[in-house]
Amino acid sequence: MPSPLLRACLATLLVVAPAAVLGQTASGPDVAPRREPSPRSLAARERQRRCGAEWRALTPPDKAAQGPRWPQYYSRCVRRLKEQRA
Repeated sequence: MPSPLLRACLATLLVVAPAAVLGQTASGPDVAPRREPSPRSLAARERQRRCGAEWRALTPPDKAAQGPRWPQYYSRCVRRLKEQRA
């Protein structure tokens, strides 16, 4: 049975090592600055938020009538919002 000190060291490694491998601890000058989202991606995010809010507001019977699953509803909702925009 491992000692408590060994277990504490292993637990620390399990938490710190994946973060270091994924580069989440780096904040030096080598880190590239984040780009601003394009107008197109901002519009897509807004459509997803609006469709999500509409989906959450629907009751279960309404969801079944609109399309039983989120992907089908989202596809139709995005199409509808794009047509309203044009």
